[in-house]
Amino acid sequence: MFTVAIVAEHPISRAGMEKLASDDANMRVAAAVGSVAELDPTAGSYDAVVLDLPQIDVATVIQIAKVAALGRPLVSSSWTGSATLLATIRAGARGCISRFAEQADVREAMRVIVQGGFYVCPKMAGRFQLELTNAEDEDATSLAPREIETLRLIASGLTHSQIATRMGLSQATVNTYAKRIRAKLNVNNKADLTRVAIELGHYSKGWRSTSAA
Repeated sequence: MFTVAIVAEHPISRAGMEKLASDDANMRVAAAVGSVAELDPTAGSYDAVVLDLPQIDVATVIQIAKVAALGRPLVSSSWTGSATLLATIRAGARGCISRFAEQADVREAMRVIVQGGFYVCPKMAGRFQLELTNAEDEDATSLAPREIETLRLIASGLTHSQIATRMGLSQATVNTYAKRIRAKLNVNNKADLTRVAIELGHYSKGWRSTSAA
């Protein structure tokens, strides 16, 4: 039996998602709340957490990253706002669906995600492919791979000294990377750097470097 948590501010949306999950004999709704803050962090992990979000922006991407520590997020949204679909996925979302998705697609998304899979609903597939292509173009013409790695670690809250240790570099080299990143992205402080990292999809709570020094 898979456990599912539903997070939706609107009671009708919450009830609809709860019914879709409950209709599956292999799923049990363990929580149905109006906000992420209402999820009980001591209740243990869920196989999936369905998040119904009006729009996707910096604040909601950070919420998704926090929820990912409790269970695999399935994000339902109108997908307006400053942050991208790719940013949502990099923050930890295991599935993305449109608020206008068919019920059959929502059910399938839940089934895939509780079993550890990844799902993008048909209405989002074209957008996802376009963002992947654009991200490749941006990375190729803007930030170098080690600069992207540095940006991710800065956005995750590490200091330059900690990043140097993590990446196996000198702090002077990390300082140079950070200076280049700020110049390329036209930002002047860490808060703006983190915001841009989220908008570009280079943010994930608890992200860890796996590349060689």
